[in-house]
Amino acid sequence: MEGAVGLAPPLAAPVPWWLEEARAARGDEPAPPLAGKLEVDVAIVGGGFTGLWTALAVKERRPAATVAVLEGLEVGLGPSGRNGGFLHGWWSSLPALRVVLGDAGALAVARASSAIVPAVREFCSSRGEDVWLREGGLLKVAASAAEAAAVDASVAAARELGVPDEAVPLGEDEVRARCDSPRFRRGVLFRDGATVQPARLALALERAAIDAGVIVHERTPVTRLEPHRLSTPTGEVRARAIVLALNAWTTPLPPAAPRQTNFGSAVVLTEPVPELLAEIGWTGGEAIVDGRMFLHYFRTTADGRVLMGSGSGSLAYGGRVDRRLLDDRGAQARAAEGLRTLLPRLADVAIERSWSGPIDVSADRLPFFGSVPGSGIHYGAGYSGNGVGPSWIGGRILSALALGEEDEWTALPLVGRRPRRLPPEPLRYVGGAAIRAASLSVERAHAAGRRPSPAARAIAAVPRLLRLPLGTR
Repeated sequence: MEGAVGLAPPLAAPVPWWLEEARAARGDEPAPPLAGKLEVDVAIVGGGFTGLWTALAVKERRPAATVAVLEGLEVGLGPSGRNGGFLHGWWSSLPALRVVLGDAGALAVARASSAIVPAVREFCSSRGEDVWLREGGLLKVAASAAEAAAVDASVAAARELGVPDEAVPLGEDEVRARCDSPRFRRGVLFRDGATVQPARLALALERAAIDAGVIVHERTPVTRLEPHRLSTPTGEVRARAIVLALNAWTTPLPPAAPRQTNFGSAVVLTEPVPELLAEIGWTGGEAIVDGRMFLHYFRTTADGRVLMGSGSGSLAYGGRVDRRLLDDRGAQARAAEGLRTLLPRLADVAIERSWSGPIDVSADRLPFFGSVPGSGIHYGAGYSGNGVGPSWIGGRILSALALGEEDEWTALPLVGRRPRRLPPEPLRYVGGAAIRAASLSVERAHAAGRRPSPAARAIAAVPRLLRLPLGTR
């Protein structure tokens, strides 16, 4: 990244239910926009999980350091307040980790991620924050014969790496004892799994950062990025180190543009139904995903609602985050369909809210962290739908990079790596759209017990053959 780079201000997005609930619980008001000039040691662009964990880690490492966080919208309006609230590391991703990082690298990253849930638990306990943390494990289920391969791969990877306790196979009866659905055939339980109210966590991190002396400015989009300098509509910031914690908004920028793409994910949220949850035995707080390429992800809330998500949203052309990603009615409809199909006892439950958001997907579905030589700019991106937990590790890594330190976090193989390049536009978008349509067709056929068409099967197989990043599995 040489010279100056222009950044497009983020589009305003509909307020998700998570953020409405979190604001009502505490009455938080947004921090004021930047007005004028500011000079700090570390400037962080993005006030989501990665940016705020980074700010706190910098202050932990070096309390005297001056740190500023610039958020283009408001904390909780971006992906950190729009996601499903699944908090876990990478034990459930061992098959993918092995392919990309090798066995030793896979174990190093997965073991490092075991610190995530305890760290969030300690953060909440030490500050008296209630973020609806519930440690019920992560359950992957096979809802069709075609999905069983994803379950089996997770079990096999853990067994082959000598960590069988991290992926415990469950038979049909064992799965249905945890959540009684006639669609579930078998599953695998990862003990490394929890859920949170993500907007509550984001706002709790913001409060902690401010208490630690971090300068936070919301409604302050960065419009121009250059070495050691950030420009906004109402001021500028000069900093020894700049951290880009922009999630999907990193995709058009030089460090990420050739190596990741954006697409959407959507959720629906039901009315409170604690009595129905008791009827189906889903009272242990398990976070659940199925084995589709465009997976369903579902969890319960503290007040007895069910959130069902579908990672089947629209693709973005050129890495932009446009209004289709922020209000994807098609993906929301597929999430609602998933609720009725996967949990038929909840078929008549009212859906009260729905919303969507962008996911930044790297070429190998793992995040990457690094620095732009000679610029003071450091970045992390490519969480690929699993960012709530790994953003804590991202904060440890980026704080060390910003301060010029080396430790066990910067030694992880996620740092300094360069995922392979993706096809250029318009091939990336056109090809991705065709593969997405075929994959959804195949998944609908499998769910209905039908054999997919040969053409759809052939096109849907392209990502696996070419290792293209399409889908959330």
